[in-house]
Amino acid sequence: MADRILALLPQSEGWLAYWQLVVAATAVFNSLQNFVTLKLTRRIYNKNPQPVTPLQARTFAVWTLTSAVVRAYAAYNITNKVIYDMAFFTYLIAFGHFSSELLIFRTASINPGVISPVIVSTTSLAWMFLQYDFYVRS
Repeated sequence: MADRILALLPQSEGWLAYWQLVVAATAVFNSLQNFVTLKLTRRIYNKNPQPVTPLQARTFAVWTLTSAVVRAYAAYNITNKVIYDMAFFTYLIAFGHFSSELLIFRTASINPGVISPVIVSTTSLAWMFLQYDFYVRS
């Protein structure tokens, strides 16, 4: 049984592929909750939760699900330059979004809903940048 489960995991050197898969799975959960409720999304944009409408939450869900697909695909194709770069940019976009909501638009305050994606995106960006040559061998 364990062999079957292990066979489904990415087959690459290092831990980055597994990280991509974990982050993708988390994003799928986040997408699903955005389709079902506004509760968690309003916690992120807690300084101004009124603009968080069902339409905005569904749009956020689709954006998050798209990122999850790219990251999951990167988990299984971590040595492919194009896919690696696309995954890298999903983290850059997420970092830009959450940072701008904190610092520019001020719709969010420092709370777990905002800090989590900022930590995940910065960790992922740094890890992917520093390990680029290890995974993407030209």
